[in-house]
Amino acid sequence: MQLAQDLKQPLPVARTRNLVVKELSDETLIYDLDSDEAHCLNQTAALIWKNCDGNTSVSGLRGLIEKEIDLAVPEEVVWLALDQLEKSRLIEDVPPKPQVLVGMRRRQLIKTLGIATIALPMIISIVSPTALAQGSKVAPGGCCNGNGNCQSGNCATVPVNPCPGNRTCVP
Repeated sequence: MQLAQDLKQPLPVARTRNLVVKELSDETLIYDLDSDEAHCLNQTAALIWKNCDGNTSVSGLRGLIEKEIDLAVPEEVVWLALDQLEKSRLIEDVPPKPQVLVGMRRRQLIKTLGIATIALPMIISIVSPTALAQGSKVAPGGCCNGNGNCQSGNCATVPVNPCPGNRTCVP
């Protein structure tokens, strides 16, 4: 199904500031310095992200994918990628999604279109703990009851949070 791109809508623009990008042969790794999140973009998602320059339309992005994988790709694949990139905060100025695609997920797209999974964009994200969090044994929301029995072993540097049920935290 071909979806028309409204020329009055903004064209997608990839976020590039405060990102560390490493391109590999079949994926792109992006570390977000603002959120301490790492994102792994497969070939399709990376191709779309790299070409979101504010000048390329959704149908233009679809054409780039088709040229790259030598298969016909529906425009919905690009919209799915844009949605994932936006949720990962890797894209700015995303045009509004066509009403027919609102709420569509990857699984629905595969069922509806029966397209090859090679063309589907995929982004895998993880949160990287900050250096301060790595130095403490107290997990976010962890507890230290002030009597020296806290997970970090140093209650002076950890806010005193009583454990639920007045239990003693494991050192």
